[in-house]
Amino acid sequence: MTAIEAVDLYKRFGDLVAVDGVSFKVDSGEVFGFLGPNGAGKTTTLRMLTGILPPDRGRAIVLGLDVWENPIRVKERIGIVPEASNVYIDLTVWQNMMLMAELYGVPRDVRVSRARALLDSMGLLERRGEKAKRLSKGLRQRLLICMALIHEPELLFLDEPTGGLDVQSAREIRDMLRRMNREEKVTVFLTTHNMWEAEELCHRVAVINRGKIAAVSGVEELKETISRLHTIEVRFEEAVDPSGFSEALGCDVAVLGGGRYRVQVEDVDETIRRIVDYAQEKNVRILSLNVVQPSLEDVFLEILKR
Repeated sequence: MTAIEAVDLYKRFGDLVAVDGVSFKVDSGEVFGFLGPNGAGKTTTLRMLTGILPPDRGRAIVLGLDVWENPIRVKERIGIVPEASNVYIDLTVWQNMMLMAELYGVPRDVRVSRARALLDSMGLLERRGEKAKRLSKGLRQRLLICMALIHEPELLFLDEPTGGLDVQSAREIRDMLRRMNREEKVTVFLTTHNMWEAEELCHRVAVINRGKIAAVSGVEELKETISRLHTIEVRFEEAVDPSGFSEALGCDVAVLGGGRYRVQVEDVDETIRRIVDYAQEKNVRILSLNVVQPSLEDVFLEILKR
């Protein structure tokens, strides 16, 4: 089943075309990453998908419903954690949860147990009596996610969910999202420019650049499509002349220091043979030779060059 379908979405702000004919689908039950550099159109697309911003053209279909024809029905079934949102700092953790439960119409006999379970899963239950103003940024972000889940949505939208958080808080957020997707089958749509995070969390990703979709694929499949991104790292017993090494290989060589060098090539086998031949010719010993698989960040940067 399709959870999200963007159909030719277009949005202009004055002379700036922020989103230009964006189309993609997100399957139910997956974690879908929406990647792009700052200003690429990520947040504008998310706002159109969640009914915050009307498209100038195209359709946003969420859980089988047109967002602009059925805004209330859609919002009852989704949760949203926007990048710039915040908790109500003068309310306690518990009051924030109860307020959101009331706004979503969660029955009284359900909201208490649901709130306790969510806060407990995020390590906030013991702090439910504290005012939100006393929480760190990481704890406030956890509370925001709990608030977005109080009505048990089928689909959760998050805009840069770990932006600005410390390492431990970001990891706990990722663990929670992974667990929620696996155990509760909640579909997750997240925007991020953190490639490592997307690679760790997402089943599939879309890359947007300058308002247009540049790629949509599974993470591993996306890596495989960039066939030229084969990185080889070699370490010699002693430093060699980079220009001579580059000439022998027929490609540019990056000097990493300590006798280590890196090249990016299409033909791995041929390059390894040339490295071995060069070492024998110069009578220099190879200490290590590794073929490094491209990261999602490598692929992302390559796509943006196109």
